[in-house]
Amino acid sequence: MTNVEWIPIIERPPAPNALVETKIADEKGVRNCYELVYHRGLFWIPDMSMYVYYTPTHWRPIKE
Repeated sequence: MTNVEWIPIIERPPAPNALVETKIADEKGVRNCYELVYHRGLFWIPDMSMYVYYTPTHWRPIKE
């Protein structure tokens, strides 16, 4: 993965159709760390066959 700082979703969502690294980080800990695509306000698995049923709290770009 990458060493880029995490960006809170509440501050700035990812660019449309961007593949990004995501996670949920809250009082319950860090979980749901996946690469997802942000499209039309939802986060999708990379092949775009299904969106996830949660909203990550943080994201960061994937270093290519």
